[in-house]
Amino acid sequence: MCEYCGCQSLTAIDELTREHDEVVRLIGHLRSARQEGVTPRMAEVAREIARVLGPHTEVEEQGLFPALAGDFPEQIAALADEHRRIEAVLAEAAEGTPTDPAWPDRLLAAMAVLRDHILKEQDGVFPAALAHLGTEEWEAVEATRARAGSPLVRPAA
Repeated sequence: MCEYCGCQSLTAIDELTREHDEVVRLIGHLRSARQEGVTPRMAEVAREIARVLGPHTEVEEQGLFPALAGDFPEQIAALADEHRRIEAVLAEAAEGTPTDPAWPDRLLAAMAVLRDHILKEQDGVFPAALAHLGTEEWEAVEATRARAGSPLVRPAA
C-alpha cells in the first residue's frame, strides 16, 4: 500500500501493513467464492481473515490506538467501532457456514468497510503514529505484538 512517509521502516508498522496486505488478498478470495456461489468457501475465508485480524486488532487496540487516542480521540473511537462491526460479521462463520441467506451480502459489506478501514489506517493512523509516538509508546506497541503474536511468518532479515 503506501510507502511515502517511511512508517513501514518501523517493524511494528511493517507487520501491521503485511497483515493488511494479507487481508486484502483474502478479500479477493471472498469475492471469487461469492461470484461462484460457494458460501462454505466464504465462511472458510472469513475464518482465515479473523485469524489474521485477531492479533492485528490486539496490537492496534492495546498498543497503537491508546498512544494516539489523546490526540485523535474521535478517529480512534471510530476505528475501534469499525473493528467491532467487522468482527461481528466474521464471527458468524466461526463455527461453520452461516445458514442465514443474507450473511454473504453482510460479509461483503463488512469487507468493504474493512478495505476503507485499512486505507484510513495506512494513510492516516500509521503516518500519525510515526509523527507522534515516542520511544516508550513504540516499546508498548512492540510488547503488545510480542504478547499477541502474528499468524504471518516474518520475512527473513
